[in-house]
Amino acid sequence: MTSSTPPPDSNPPPAAASQSVDALPVMDKPYVLPPPVGPQALMVSLAPLDPFRWLRAGGRDLVAHLGIGLFYGLCFWLMAITLAAVFRAKPEYTLSMASGCLLVGPFLAMGLYEVSRRREQGLRPDFSSSLTCWNAHLRSMGMLVLVLIVLELIWGRASLVVFAVFFNTGMPSTTGVINAVFNPDNWEFVVVYLAVGGAFAGLVFSTAVVSIPMILDRDTDAITAAINSIRVVFANPGVMLLWGVLITALITLALLPWGLGLIVIGPLLGHASWHAYRGAVRWQEAVAEPEADANLKT
Repeated sequence: MTSSTPPPDSNPPPAAASQSVDALPVMDKPYVLPPPVGPQALMVSLAPLDPFRWLRAGGRDLVAHLGIGLFYGLCFWLMAITLAAVFRAKPEYTLSMASGCLLVGPFLAMGLYEVSRRREQGLRPDFSSSLTCWNAHLRSMGMLVLVLIVLELIWGRASLVVFAVFFNTGMPSTTGVINAVFNPDNWEFVVVYLAVGGAFAGLVFSTAVVSIPMILDRDTDAITAAINSIRVVFANPGVMLLWGVLITALITLALLPWGLGLIVIGPLLGHASWHAYRGAVRWQEAVAEPEADANLKT
């Protein structure tokens, strides 16, 4: 009679299972996130009169260095004249020209921020430094401008969709666009067009309202600057809405007649935008925790 050996049991005995569980690493202390490194941006609670203070401070900067301001004002005026001429002659190229202006405009505005920054620090501003201040921040500025251009292209595409929905006979000419906007019979089109445009304008404004001055001041990356800019708007929605309305109203007035007001209003708003950033954001240096507290947490 032959003895048969039982087949090996594939399931490990309970002791082996418990032994393998005991072999797993166990964290005896909870994980604590490390403290933030570097200065932290703090949102300041703003008052309704603050935008007017920013404009007054920007006016002082403009008067103190009128020659530099008028140079940038002329640049803004030439951009507006070129954009208007393209819109009248070849409206299909308007969006491309607007993208070009959006590419050049922030770099011009940074020159005005540099003038205000130097005045704030007690340094004497000069024309050459205002022209080259973006050199050290080219990567961050390029990324931010790219984000703004993408937003503008999406905005333009959404506008085309609105036109296509309400004008199924084809895109209207330049005169047709103006007549459509100011025709009371097209109130549905006007409401939808303004709603779409307002949403994108608010997004662009929120992304750029303090991001470019922040890049100049702290050399932050584009994403951090854009996020903090949006935080400023969410922290003070009423005041920032007032600031946006003031900017829109002043630019509208500057466009009459022939956009000549941009020569003064453009640099005024540039200087005031620097003071808006300085008034809305405070920087707090990160404080290292005491060694005893750090040991307790680890």
